[in-house]
Amino acid sequence: MAFSGEYAHFSSLEFSTGELTGAIGDSITVLPLLVALAATTSVSLAHVFLAFGIFQIVWGLFYGMPISLEPMKALVGLAIVGALSYPELIGAGLLAGGVLLVVGWLGLVGRLQRVVGEPVVRGIQLAVAFLLLEAAFGLSLEALPVALAGLALVGFMVVAGYRNASSIVVLVVGGAIAVSLAGFPSPRLPSMTFFPAGGPMVSADALEATGAQLGMTIGNAAIATAVLAGDLYNRQLSPDQLSRSMGITCLAAVPIGGIPMCHGSGGLAGKYAFGAKTAGANVFLGIGYLALSLLAIGALLAAFPLALLGVLLAIVGFELARAALVPLSTSHEGAIAVVIGLLGLFGNVGLAFVVGILLWQILVQFR
Repeated sequence: MAFSGEYAHFSSLEFSTGELTGAIGDSITVLPLLVALAATTSVSLAHVFLAFGIFQIVWGLFYGMPISLEPMKALVGLAIVGALSYPELIGAGLLAGGVLLVVGWLGLVGRLQRVVGEPVVRGIQLAVAFLLLEAAFGLSLEALPVALAGLALVGFMVVAGYRNASSIVVLVVGGAIAVSLAGFPSPRLPSMTFFPAGGPMVSADALEATGAQLGMTIGNAAIATAVLAGDLYNRQLSPDQLSRSMGITCLAAVPIGGIPMCHGSGGLAGKYAFGAKTAGANVFLGIGYLALSLLAIGALLAAFPLALLGVLLAIVGFELARAALVPLSTSHEGAIAVVIGLLGLFGNVGLAFVVGILLWQILVQFR
C-alpha cells in the first residue's frame, strides 16, 4: 500500500488569480451541502471545516494538482433528509473508508465498476437528487415568500449568465441574514477531541447507504476522476491509488469530527473551469476552510433562514440530477437510472442499489 513518489509533485504549486478562482469554483457545491448538513444534524461544522481544510492541502500537495475533495453525496444527502442519523452517517463513513482502502490496496476498483455499471451509479445520484428536492420543498414551505425571493435571485443569476455561482450567492444572503440576527461569531479553536459530535453507529440503514455510496464513489470519484485528470491535466492517476487516498481520508477525518469525503470528477472539472492548474488552489481552499472552522458556531446556523436552506438544497438537487442523466448514452441506461431514482425516493436507496445492479446485469447479458 505504498504511496510512490510518482504521485508527489510538490513543485507544482502556484498562487495565482486562477488558483484562487479555481478554489472558489470547487466550493460552490461543497459549502451548501455542509451548511445544510449542519443545519439538519448534530454534526460540528467547525470540525467538518477543519477536516476539509487539512485534507484539501494534504492531497493537493501529494498529487501535485488541484485534486478535488468533497462530501460523499449519497451519505450526506441521506443524512440531510433524515434517512441516516449523524451516528449512522459517520459509521457508514468509517465502513466506506475501510472498504475503499482495501479495494484500492488489492487493485479491485476496475472489477467492481464492471459489476455495478454506470447507470446504477447515475441512478443512485438521481435518487439522492430526488430526496434533496423533496426536502427542499418541505423547507421552503417554512416561509414561502422567502423561498420565492431566493428562487427569484437564482433566476436572476441564471439569466445573467452566472448559474454556477447562484448557490454561493444564496448562501451569502442567508449568512448575512443569520449574522444580522445572531451577530458575528467570535473566533475560537475547535475542541481537539475524538468524535466531538458523538460516536459512530452501524445499522442496517448505514450498511445499505454504504453500499450505495461505494457504487457512486468507485464510478465517479475513482475511475472518472482518474480519466478526467488525464484529459484536463495530462496526469496519469490510478483509480486504485485514488481509492486508497479516499479510504485514508475517511478513516482519519471522521474520528476528529469530519464527515465522509471523497475525490470527485465534478469538483476537479470545476477547479479547471475556474482556472486552477496546480495544487495552489487546494492550499487556498484549505486555508479558507481552516479559517471558517474558527467561526462556525451553532447560533449562526440556528439563525440561517430555513426557506433559503430549501433553495440551496433545490439547487444542489437539480445539479445532481442533471449530472446523473446527461452522461447516459442510451434509453435503456436512462430507464435503469430513473427506476433506481424512483425506488430510492419512494422506497429505499439500498434496495434501489441492489435492484439496479440486477437490471444492469440483465441488460449486459442481452446486449
